[in-house]
Amino acid sequence: MLCISVEEFLFWKKKQLSKGGDQQSLAVLIDCVGGITTRDLNLIGFNPRGNLYLKKNLEFLESLWDDHLQKSCPIQYLCGITFWRELKLKVSNKVLIPRPETELIVDIVSNIYPNNLEKLFFAELGTGSGAISIALALGYPLSVGVATDIDQDALEIATNNYINSSKQSNLKFYCGNWWSPLESFKGKFDLAISNPPYIPRDTYEKLPKEVKDFEPKIALFGGEDGLRHIREIIQKAPLFLKEKGWIVLENHFDQSEKVKQLLIKNKFTSTEIVKDLSGIGRFTIGRYK
Repeated sequence: MLCISVEEFLFWKKKQLSKGGDQQSLAVLIDCVGGITTRDLNLIGFNPRGNLYLKKNLEFLESLWDDHLQKSCPIQYLCGITFWRELKLKVSNKVLIPRPETELIVDIVSNIYPNNLEKLFFAELGTGSGAISIALALGYPLSVGVATDIDQDALEIATNNYINSSKQSNLKFYCGNWWSPLESFKGKFDLAISNPPYIPRDTYEKLPKEVKDFEPKIALFGGEDGLRHIREIIQKAPLFLKEKGWIVLENHFDQSEKVKQLLIKNKFTSTEIVKDLSGIGRFTIGRYK
């Protein structure tokens, strides 16, 4: 650990922000690489004459910050870590960086199943870093979950994240496309959730550099209209869900009504569009029959 004065650190922090970027990204860097949590950051101002202990020196932290600013590389990839709900997750450019709005999927499930001692059997399709299924496995400790991803590298990251986040053994990972690895579980799921690739072609071409140039296309691009993967997931869902089983999907801001109609067409009832914190219809849910 490297000891520096609070005064020196605050001067360095101010200098970094003067170059550009935002406080939240710098806080992620300082926490993940420097070892100073956001809580500690908020407290150091009360003792400006004190000292801090860093895992890495300021020159190294500054080199990562400069990479972030000059190359537009997401700070989470440079650190190899991101924070999501109460989880600290490893990430690389093999997986999408989990977004704050996606946290609402877990809240939607909590509204459907308010008793966290439910013994659910759930599936997450396209798990990426494993964020959603890990949160559900922790939140419903008597439940059993399975999570799929087409990319073996992503599954290795998700598996490691689960091991690092939990001492439980109620979540398993399978490699394959959407429902394909789950043939032996037909008709058995109480719940399916997915945040699939849903960005339409025209929108994908205009994505910010930090997204388009660094995050995996396979986790973002949803075909010409953005609904290619959502259609497949919904069309096959009746084969895998129990009667009265629920599906929860994240979709593009302007797709909810189309996704709702797809659910109705495939015999889902109690369909509902759920808005995110910005009032955008970000999620679509339904119950099978």
